[in-house]
Amino acid sequence: MSAIKTEQLTKRFGSLTAVDGLTLEVGEGELFGLVGPDGAGKTTAMRLLTAIMTPDAGDAWVAGCHVAHDAEQIKRRIGYMSQRFGLYADLTVMENINFYADIYNEPRRGRGKKIDRLLAFSNLTPFRRRLAGNLSGGMKQKLGLACALIHTPKVLFLDEPTNGVDPVSRRDFWRILHQLLQEGTTIFVSTAYLDEADRCGRVALMHRGRMLACGTPAELKRLMRGSILEIRTDQPREAAAALKQHLPPDSVGLFGDRLHLVGDDTERTASIARDALTEAGLTLIGLRVAEPSLEDVFISVLGKEEDSPQ
Repeated sequence: MSAIKTEQLTKRFGSLTAVDGLTLEVGEGELFGLVGPDGAGKTTAMRLLTAIMTPDAGDAWVAGCHVAHDAEQIKRRIGYMSQRFGLYADLTVMENINFYADIYNEPRRGRGKKIDRLLAFSNLTPFRRRLAGNLSGGMKQKLGLACALIHTPKVLFLDEPTNGVDPVSRRDFWRILHQLLQEGTTIFVSTAYLDEADRCGRVALMHRGRMLACGTPAELKRLMRGSILEIRTDQPREAAAALKQHLPPDSVGLFGDRLHLVGDDTERTASIARDALTEAGLTLIGLRVAEPSLEDVFISVLGKEEDSPQ
């Protein structure tokens, strides 16, 4: 059974189509990722699915309820954590959770045990009396998640929940999400971090309001056109600049201290890369054929989209 289903879901703001004919289906107990750059339409899609906005066209159902006709029922069945979750800085961790429990009409009886479990679940028990304004960024995100879970929602919506959070807190946050998944919660998460998308069961790639591709991370990686050459040098930025002078600029990607080169002929691409680095006086530390990342795939799929006639 579907926890989320959309059919040609569309939202416009004047001449801008923020969500353009979005059609997808998310099963119960699935971890589904919506991935794309800023401005792709992820937040608007999330607001449509949480019944905060009304679509201009198309249909969507969440937890068996229509987003336009059953908006109030949807809000009782879901948890939603926006990019700027509404924590109250002058309230403690416990006071924030109790506030959201009151909003969702959670009964007082048994609430204490539920809160204790959420605090333990999110490693916030030692900070229960700390003001939310004095928490670190990662702790604020965990508190936001606890508040979104206080009424035990069937479907959890998370809009870029780890944006601006340090790597350790990001890892901890995803560990918590996978624990929720084991308990049967359906999770719909948007992210601009393509490395996080690899943690999802299925992923939809979104750009300019349109869904470009959807599938498991492994399925999406098979959409990659060409092969990936991974290059390591001690000066990756300088190497990227040098390589872009000899190869198509959009075929050169910088990934931390490594470079990815996309090409149909790996031997020819490798030869050009070696010559370009030598000419620039840069040292080649390593070169190998690598498995594409989702970022490589997204750039490749986006290139196909822009090459196709409109």
